[in-house]
Amino acid sequence: MDTAADTVEKPQIYLISPPSFELGRFPDQLAKVLDSTEIACVRLDLASRDEDTLSRAGDALREVCLARDVAIVISDHQILAERLGLDGVHLTDASKSVRSARKALSADAIVGSFCGASRHDGLTAGEAGADYISFGPVGTSGLGDGAVAEQELFQWWSEVVEVPVVAEGGLTEELVRSLSPYTDFFGIGEEIWRSEDPVAALQTFIKAMG
Repeated sequence: MDTAADTVEKPQIYLISPPSFELGRFPDQLAKVLDSTEIACVRLDLASRDEDTLSRAGDALREVCLARDVAIVISDHQILAERLGLDGVHLTDASKSVRSARKALSADAIVGSFCGASRHDGLTAGEAGADYISFGPVGTSGLGDGAVAEQELFQWWSEVVEVPVVAEGGLTEELVRSLSPYTDFFGIGEEIWRSEDPVAALQTFIKAMG
């Protein structure tokens, strides 16, 4: 993923996989989306904790991303990230695991940290070596503990902190429009995958960025 300095004009797209998908179908869907526009990173974010399911999904999506020179990370499973040759890990326990993941993975691995709506957790994760911080949900979503990451948080972060930030969870065109000046990435997942035409759905969000 590029740094904040590269995203001054417009936020980049950070794609998040559905929590479950058909291996015979989703990699082709993903390929079409990746071919349609520039994507900074893909996150494999399955609800399953079955190692075989995660490994087969990781292998399939890695091939799609590798062919297009797009980074791919996996939620939480840093051992699988190494074993499957993925680019890094997205941690969902706020700042708790960042330092150990940073030590365990290679120096050029991506380590991201989801910090809900907590400014403190975001700062702690950044100090521990996270490459990016993710705040959310920014809209109505099942993510997190019910707390919503407000525009004020992103505005403050963009003015004070250099670590790139991702806005995710419950995105709408209106939220994308209002958060675009303050975020480096939009984490977009179910918002497009539940559509019959994910490519068109993503273009709608991109247009909302201005």
